[in-house]
Amino acid sequence: MERMLVVVLDNETKAYEGKAALRQLERDGSITVYVGAVVTKHADGTASVKQYDDFGPVGTLVGTSVGSLVWLLGGPSGIAIGAVSGLALGALFDLDNVLVGDDFIDDVSRSLTPNKVAIIAEIEEEWTTPVDTRMEALGGTVLRRSLRQVRRDLRDEEIAAMKADLAQLKDELYNAHGDRLAKLQKTIDQLQAKIDAQQKKAKELREAFEARQKSKRELLKKNAAAAGRALKQLTKTPL
Repeated sequence: MERMLVVVLDNETKAYEGKAALRQLERDGSITVYVGAVVTKHADGTASVKQYDDFGPVGTLVGTSVGSLVWLLGGPSGIAIGAVSGLALGALFDLDNVLVGDDFIDDVSRSLTPNKVAIIAEIEEEWTTPVDTRMEALGGTVLRRSLRQVRRDLRDEEIAAMKADLAQLKDELYNAHGDRLAKLQKTIDQLQAKIDAQQKKAKELREAFEARQKSKRELLKKNAAAAGRALKQLTKTPL
């Protein structure tokens, strides 16, 4: 199951230990980590990305649920990332890519208090015990939520509603004259432009999503091989 994982810890040392533990769990075949970042919340309420993992199309923070959540936690003027990644601030954030509910974002915000550090990762896991055991041993607070496609569904519904309005306006156009005809045509043109823009954005999101899913499948294949090797080794281990 694809999940957003947030582990809140007391300091950066613990966070890096936690990140190393996640990588070990991945090598063991327990989870797959698609993209992750270490984020520090400062005393003034701002946040900074201290480290992030880059594994190609999946790993970059740009356009991912992790990048968008990081942006929300720090606010538009509160994320410092340039020294770590060279990314532009605005590139991180797209509301369509958050893919978790507002209640989860609120839970993370309440846990990630000033001077705390969080590991934020998009992962694949089938059971929660391996991650929870390792993170709780470090004193971490673990929050997780399954990723969802709700915002993409809402965009499709919005486009459908605008198309319905456009169809009605075009029907009215046949019986309009003079100034009313010109006003209707202007409204139709403006609405069509909005629909075109929304469809273009939806297409871009769909293509980006498909590219990330393809890369995720490749990572899962590699991780499945690692899990297979671990199981073979286990069968050779005497009781």
